[in-house]
Amino acid sequence: VQLVESGGGLVQPGGSLRLSCAASGFTFSSYAMSWYRQAPGKERELVAAITSAGGSANYADSVKGRFTISRDKNTVYLQMNSLKPDDTAVYYCTRGLGNDYWGQGTQVTVSS
Repeated sequence: VQLVESGGGLVQPGGSLRLSCAASGFTFSSYAMSWYRQAPGKERELVAAITSAGGSANYADSVKGRFTISRDKNTVYLQMNSLKPDDTAVYYCTRGLGNDYWGQGTQVTVSS
């Protein structure tokens, strides 16, 4: 199983980024997928999750209305709009709800 995140970077407050997670080594369509984040000095937080078929998604209150999780073929995405400095963190893609495989993470920094 491999999960490889990309798309992180430095963005100004109010800006947007789209994270991607390329999945391989398992039947992607059989699993829900999630994005977590961890900021310095804070606990890891579930940001968004999407069902295996992509028909339903859930979001942390802190990102509702700004972030959108989606999936296509063997990739899961996190579209992040109206970014705030508090969104600065390492973002991780996980299989399921974070109870088995994780990617290596991608850094998102929101700063002027």
